Parts: sequence; structure tokens; C-alpha cells
Amino acid sequence: MAQELVVIKGAGDLASGVAHRLHQSGFQVIMTEIPRPTVIRRAVAFAEAVYSGEITVEGVTARLVSDPEGALRVTWQGEVAVLVDPRAEVIAALKPRVVVDAILAKTNLGTRIDQAPIVIALGPGFTAGTDAHAVIETQRGHYLGRVIWQGAAAANTGMPGEVMGYREERVLRAPAAGIFKSCKAIGDPVKAGEMVATVNGVPLRAQIGGVLRGVLHDGLEVTAGQKAGDVDPRGERDYCFTISDKARAIGGGVLEAILHLKDYIS
Repeated sequence: MAQELVVIKGAGDLASGVAHRLHQSGFQVIMTEIPRPTVIRRAVAFAEAVYSGEITVEGVTARLVSDPEGALRVTWQGEVAVLVDPRAEVIAALKPRVVVDAILAKTNLGTRIDQAPIVIALGPGFTAGTDAHAVIETQRGHYLGRVIWQGAAAANTGMPGEVMGYREERVLRAPAAGIFKSCKAIGDPVKAGEMVATVNGVPLRAQIGGVLRGVLHDGLEVTAGQKAGDVDPRGERDYCFTISDKARAIGGGVLEAILHLKDYIS
């Protein structure tokens, strides 16, 4: 079983797209998270299990567990395990065949190429052949999902991806520091100028119309300007509850890298 075990660091929406693809391909998947995840696309992020105990995304259920042994039991039952483990200590405890750094921090927070027989990292901040055996391109465009065997992914642009001509306008940012509270649920329609949330009573208003594709969990403490939500101008409610094209492409890249490496790395 250990030869099929994958530990994914991070359980946001992109990490969850990877986890979903690997789970559907027959791997046992354990994901690690921080105690209070700041995930935006919570409806398609297995990190939400930290708050709710479990979440199902496109037919795959992720369940919160308290220890490595519980995580293994959950994977044997055909589900994804989520463990609050900011330092990913489960890697040393269970010695998985594969480790995937899917934190998307744009920098390496401690992943090493010797942590597992196969180590894969997503996006900028890693060098293939040094930090990981392979790096997966996460920047939208022609090379999204490409497996990089030498070198690094494209540098972070700091700009949100374009949807119907909108970039930064799509993003909801905290208007002040304090405690976040949403007024809308994921999937709700919103209009330009409409209040979507508050931070210590200060209103956060949408810049454009569409549907609320993602929003922070209530009760989180935020800083002024922090990303707190995402409006999708396409207005397709189903998109809020299904894995994105970007996450699917990245998941395919991770699967390709594993299958390529499994016969070459012991």
C-alpha cells in the first residue's frame, strides 16, 4: 500500500484538483493543511474538511483525521484523508512513495528532493533536479500543466488570470484588517457595487457582476488588502462547484510525472 501512497502538502482548490485526479487513478491520497485554511474556492477544496469534517467534490469525499494511522484507514476506505499538519510530519511517519508540494506559496517552504522516492512541486519557487524531481507549470497559457524536468516554472506575475477581460476586478480584497464575515454564499449572483462581506463591519463590495465563485470562511482574521473572494463574470453557477480547467491540467501534469518516474526512481 505504501508504494501507492501520495502525500500532498496543501489542500486548496488546485491541490484538490491534483488529489481528485490521483484518487481516481488508483492512488491513496493524504493531504496536509494548516489549522485555519484561508482557501477561497472552498466548494472545490478538500481543505474545507478542516472546518466541516468532510467534503465531497465531484464524487470524491475527503475526511478530516487526527493522526497518520487514521489517515491510512480513511485512504483504505476509498476516501481522501485531510490532516492538520503544517510541517507535513506525516511524511516521515508513513514514508509515502510520492510527495507533492501543492501549497502554491511561490517559494519553497521546506520541500526536499530526498523526502520521498518521487517528489513533485507545483509552480514557481522550485528547481527541478534540485528541490524536486519534477516541477509542474501553473501559469495559465500555452504551457499550463507542462512537466518540467530541469529548471523552474514561470515566475509569478502577481496578476490574477484573465476571465472575460477581467483580472484584478474579479478579486475581492479585505477593505480593512479584522474579522471576516460573508453576506453571500458561494454560487450566489452578485452585482457590481453589491456588498458581499464585511470586515469588522466595513463593507466589501464587488467591482463587477457575476457569481461568487469563492469566499473566505467566516471568522477568519484578515489583513487589509488580503484576497477574500472571487467573482466569476461568466455567471455559470456550476463552475463554482466543479474542478477548474487549470486544476485539471495541473493534476494531469502531476499524474504524468509520477507515471514517468515510477520505473526510474526506487
